[in-house]
Amino acid sequence: MRVFLVVMDSAGIGGAPDADAFFNGDVPDTGANTLGHIAEACAAGRAEDGRSGPLRVPNLDMLGLGRAIELASGVAPAGLGAPPAGLWGAATEVSRGKDTPSGHWELSGLPVPWDWHYFPETVPAFPADVTARVCEIAGVDGILGNCHGSGTVMIDRYGAEHVETGRPICYTSADSVFQIAAHEETFGLDRLLDLCERLAPHLHAMKVGRVIARPFVGRPGSFERTTNRHDYAMTPPAAVLTNWVQDAGGHVIGIGKIGDIFSMQGIDEVHKGGDAVLMEHLARCIDDAPEASLTFANFVEFDSLYGHRRDVSGYARHLEWFDAELGRLLPRLRDGDLMILTADHGNDPTWVGTDHTRERVPVLCAGRGTGRIGHVGFVDVAASVAAHLGVPAQGPGKSFL
Repeated sequence: MRVFLVVMDSAGIGGAPDADAFFNGDVPDTGANTLGHIAEACAAGRAEDGRSGPLRVPNLDMLGLGRAIELASGVAPAGLGAPPAGLWGAATEVSRGKDTPSGHWELSGLPVPWDWHYFPETVPAFPADVTARVCEIAGVDGILGNCHGSGTVMIDRYGAEHVETGRPICYTSADSVFQIAAHEETFGLDRLLDLCERLAPHLHAMKVGRVIARPFVGRPGSFERTTNRHDYAMTPPAAVLTNWVQDAGGHVIGIGKIGDIFSMQGIDEVHKGGDAVLMEHLARCIDDAPEASLTFANFVEFDSLYGHRRDVSGYARHLEWFDAELGRLLPRLRDGDLMILTADHGNDPTWVGTDHTRERVPVLCAGRGTGRIGHVGFVDVAASVAAHLGVPAQGPGKSFL
């Protein structure tokens, strides 16, 4: 038996019961519905850039996506709702965050046991001691940015000055993050990674969830981020799903930023790259991963390229690409395999602002028959993976299998 746990980063389906307590600017996330609103926009002809017509995700819908969206939000999604051939339901988060670590830790059986630290929407955004520590490590006389902002905007605004002065571009968002952008050639990729790694303990002590290296290349007017991003996340304070499987003798493979999210806790090997490369890694794992293994994958570009940029057409295109790839992977699963497709939070590209949205997420299962699992918790995903592999679960969740 093997498990493939696949996170479609930000693919929320609306309906979080506490969405009114989370905001994009001054607007609460009540009513946000990432996949439901994308399907609605496609059906209405409002997502025609590089694609056309209704959202076409027959494989996800066959597993129960349309039914899961309706269960979570109460609204039947346009063009979806095929009779499910898999197990399907919707998961609700309890951690007080709508970010990557909160979602992934809880999907792995560990609700976040504290409130994250968030930087205020002021200029400057960072305390003087944090700025001083960056300057000390990097050997510079100041930083650029020191505010909330989108990564591509920060690079466009400050990239030329960064190349000229050597000062790193430091910014944050509504998530508990400290991000540093620097040019791979003029500043140096190794220097950027060293800066983030040495800075991370200072920020983790403040309960800032991640320090993120955001390298870029190019010249003024044509800067472009590279795939050498690295997240320096806090180490989970207790054992999580990856530890459970590894401690029981199973092999754990991380695809995408999984290794970063869990600080390599309980992970035997990692494969990185853009989503197209990650899909090939996932395909190879389906063909070659050993028995009693967990392959844990995150496909980040739904979030990073399309959700934050509020690009409805782009998000729809990526969903359709992912679905087509899924269609070639599902027949390659072996008897006894389980694939779970889910998400870590929402990022509704039709919503105001540029931040994540607080939503329930789909839980779609291939390999364990058909049926409605209903409303479950994020932690129940971990418990179900453990149950399928015959591994003792150490978290609060209950298996839905």
